[in-house]
Amino acid sequence: MNIPALSIEPVAITHSCFTDKFGIPRQPLLADASRASLELLPPYNDPEAVAGLEQYTHLWLTWQFHQVAGQWSAKVRPPRLGGNRKMGVFATRSPFRPNNIGLSVVRLIEVRVNKASAPAKVEIIIAGADLLNGTPILDIKPYIPYADNVPDAASEFADAAPTATQVNIPNPIAEIARNYRDEWGTDLLVLVQQVLAQDPKPAYQKPDPSRIYGMELCGFNLQWCYGDGGIQVTALTPLESNVITEGNSE
Repeated sequence: MNIPALSIEPVAITHSCFTDKFGIPRQPLLADASRASLELLPPYNDPEAVAGLEQYTHLWLTWQFHQVAGQWSAKVRPPRLGGNRKMGVFATRSPFRPNNIGLSVVRLIEVRVNKASAPAKVEIIIAGADLLNGTPILDIKPYIPYADNVPDAASEFADAAPTATQVNIPNPIAEIARNYRDEWGTDLLVLVQQVLAQDPKPAYQKPDPSRIYGMELCGFNLQWCYGDGGIQVTALTPLESNVITEGNSE
């Protein structure tokens, strides 16, 4: 059987609060405070293409793991299993897939259309996305509750969200987060809590109290370490600055 090759081009590009792969929530909606903008690309940036979209609360996004394109493996090590057990790639959501395609449900916040610009600028503002900045969006569809919600669905090894890790943020660092403002209305303090509560480090890695972990988030270098009380945030520093704001638990 001759199967023709598929040619797929992005309909939008993602502008996300996550600019580094490390630390991105492993599933959508686990960090609802995260924000992203889907900017429609020509010729799909026609305002007519999003007419009626505001009727929905959630969307399905089909997208590409663009930083692992061309890489795949028949068996992978899901983080949920501690990175020590292998499963077939089609039994997981690993990015190392034959076509490197991802699927996410996100919450719709707003549809923005600027007809005054040339060409027209059409943006879809979303929450709860697990998308890296620059992720190509292949398709956008509305989430239909009566059809997409399956109450009796089951998953043997991922039947519930991971247990949240305790996150401690010293007051000076919390104040920096509270003062953050962006065009998407991100609550940076809540976002830091939600992202770190997922415990971004590899599941097979034992916490080393002497090690400082870090990730880029909303234009900041977020740093933390592990202790008996969970995660301790140690710094939240603007990326253009080399000065680290230290904090303590007092």
